[in-house]
Amino acid sequence: MPKIGIILGSTRPGRSGEAVARWVYENTAQRSDAEFELVDLADYELPLLDEAHPPAMGQYTQPHTRAWAQKIASFDGFVIVTPEYNRSVPGALKNAIDFLHAEWINKVVGFVSYGSAGGTRAVEHLRLIAGELQMADVRSQVALSLFNDFENFTDFKPLAIQRDTLATTLDQVIAWTNALAPLRSR
Repeated sequence: MPKIGIILGSTRPGRSGEAVARWVYENTAQRSDAEFELVDLADYELPLLDEAHPPAMGQYTQPHTRAWAQKIASFDGFVIVTPEYNRSVPGALKNAIDFLHAEWINKVVGFVSYGSAGGTRAVEHLRLIAGELQMADVRSQVALSLFNDFENFTDFKPLAIQRDTLATTLDQVIAWTNALAPLRSR
């Protein structure tokens, strides 16, 4: 059974992402086609990239890098929950991705984003990053609007249709994760 990591991509105090990531995780409870785990970037306290060697070399020396690498390596695919900051990816998420290399290759990623424009511009950038890391990104995406899916721009109350979109995204992540399994076993 594939193991999918749900990565909470914001470390900002008071972030809306905690409620969004919990919603994603809670919606996986009734699924029996994969195992899901919530991974909070804030738990890893990654500094700005502090490894002497490029991640592609896989010569991690810092304990925080090794812990992060071990966690990411344990998954077959991912759902990244991300806000949009200044039309792009949060710095903490980009930094966490950049710490590693081989741990991402031949894995699948789906996106749940939020922001004034649904976080879609952050996901556009993440799709480019995923391509460079040889990750397969699925087409379906949950784009949560601060205007429609949050009350007073802070309290997460997604529209009912978002649950269907999330189900489609998860279906695609799992299908592609299974399809890429032979590549990961090499």
